[in-house]
Amino acid sequence: MTVHFPFQNSYSALPDSFFARVAPTPVAAPRLIKLNRPLAVQLGLDPDVLETPEGAEILAGKTVPAGADPIAMAYAGHQFGNFVPQLGDGRAILLGEVIDKDGVRRDIQLKGSGPTPFSRRGDGRAALGPVLREYIVSEAMFALGIPTTRSLAAVVTGEHVIRETALPGAVLTRVASSHIRVGTFQFFAARRDTEAVRRLADHVIPRHYPELSGTERPYHALLAGVVARQADLVARWLLVGFIHGVMNTDNSSISGETIDYGPCAFMDAYNPAQVFSSIDEMGRYAYANQPRIALWNLTRLAECLLQLFGEEQEKAVEQAQEILGAFPETFSKAYQAGLRRKVGLFTERDGDEALIQDLLDTMAKNQADFTLTFRKLGDAAGDPAADDARAEFMDPADFDDWARRWHERTAWEPQTAAERQAAMHAINPIFIPRNHRVEAVIQAAVNNDDYAPFEELVKVLAKPYQDQPEYEAYADPPLPDERVLQTFCGT
Repeated sequence: MTVHFPFQNSYSALPDSFFARVAPTPVAAPRLIKLNRPLAVQLGLDPDVLETPEGAEILAGKTVPAGADPIAMAYAGHQFGNFVPQLGDGRAILLGEVIDKDGVRRDIQLKGSGPTPFSRRGDGRAALGPVLREYIVSEAMFALGIPTTRSLAAVVTGEHVIRETALPGAVLTRVASSHIRVGTFQFFAARRDTEAVRRLADHVIPRHYPELSGTERPYHALLAGVVARQADLVARWLLVGFIHGVMNTDNSSISGETIDYGPCAFMDAYNPAQVFSSIDEMGRYAYANQPRIALWNLTRLAECLLQLFGEEQEKAVEQAQEILGAFPETFSKAYQAGLRRKVGLFTERDGDEALIQDLLDTMAKNQADFTLTFRKLGDAAGDPAADDARAEFMDPADFDDWARRWHERTAWEPQTAAERQAAMHAINPIFIPRNHRVEAVIQAAVNNDDYAPFEELVKVLAKPYQDQPEYEAYADPPLPDERVLQTFCGT
C-alpha cells in the first residue's frame, strides 16, 4: 500500500525569502505511538495505510511523501518582550497543505523532524514528553470547542535526544489552518520589506479571511479580523482556566488558533496570578495577564501593517489605534457572556457582573478548584439541595452567602432547573488535562515505554462535558504531593 497525501501547496509558492527548503532528517527506527484516525479521515488520508510501517516512516520524517514540498518557515518575534529579528522553524518542517473534507486548507507539519537553517545551534529534535503533552492538550482543547492546532500523529524515532539527560526522541505531526504568526509579519517589517508584508497579507486574506477579499480597505479589515479572533480566543482560554505559558508574538497565530503548546497548563485552584511556566519568572504570561498580552501582540501586528494603510503615517497610526481599540470591548463581551453561561444566567440584568466577580473573588480566597466549582454549580442549578460545590471552598460559609444570592438571581431566568443544569453542564467541563495526569502519562511513557495511560487519558478528554463514571477519578484535582508547580518548554 502507498501512502497518498493530496497536497495542494500554496505557501511554498511564495518568494524564497518566506522560507528555507529543507527535508526532514531521517531517523533510525520510527514506531507509531498514536494516530488520530478521525482527523486523518477528515484530511482525506487513509488511516489504515498511515498505521503501516511505511506510514510511520512518513510521520517520522524518514520518508518524504510524493507531492510534499518541505519547508521551514521564516519568522521573527518578541520573546518575553524582547525582539528577535530572526527565529523561524528551528525544529519543524511543513510538508505541505491539503484541502480537508470541509474545504478548509490545512498545513501538515512535522515537529521534531531535524535541524533547519533556523535552528540556531539546536538539534531540531523533540523529546517524547513534549510531544505527548502537545498531543494531549491540543486534542483536549479541540474537544472543549476552542480553536486550536490539532495532532495527527505521534511517533517515537528509535533515537535519543540530549537535554538535561538522554530522552527518547519523538516527532509530532501537527495540523493547522496555517502556521502564519504575528512574528511572520514582523520578520519582513523588521527588514523594511513592504512588498513582502503586502504579499503575506495578500496570502492571508483569501486563506483565513475570504470575506474580506475585494473590500475597500483590505489591510485595515485584516487587522480588525485578527483582533476579533484573538479577543474571542483568549476569552475562551480564560473560561476553561487555560494558561498558554509563552504568548510570544511568534506563538500568536494569524488564523486565531491556539498554537505551540510548550509550558501550557490548566489551573486547578483558581488564582488570577497563576503561572506554571518555568521561564516566566516575572509572570508576564500569568492567567489574568493573557488579554493584555494578546492586545500587546496585536499592536505589534498593527505596526507591521501600518505601511500598507497609506502614505500619511499619522493617519495610519490613528486608524490602527481605532481598530486596536475594539479589542477590550470584544474580549469583555465574549468573556462576560461566557461567565454568565457558566453560572446559568442566560439573560442580562444589572448586577450580574458583580455577582460573578464575587464568585471569582471567593474562589480565589478559598483556593476553590476552577473546573469543579463551575461543574458542581450545574448540579446545584438542577437541585438547589445539592451542596457539592461548597466542598471546594476552605470556608464553605463564604460559598453559602454567594449561593443564596445566586439562587435568587437564577429564579428570574426563564429556564426550568433541568434546562439550566443541562445548559451549564454543556459548557462547564468535568474533565480537563490536569497537570498531574499529563505528567504521570509522560513518566509512564518515558520511563517504561508504557502508553496505556496516554491512551486512556486521551480517551477521557475526548468527552470533556460528559459524565464518565468509570473514569471519575480523572476529574479529581491533585493531592498535595501530586501538584505540578512548574511546566517546561519543549525545547
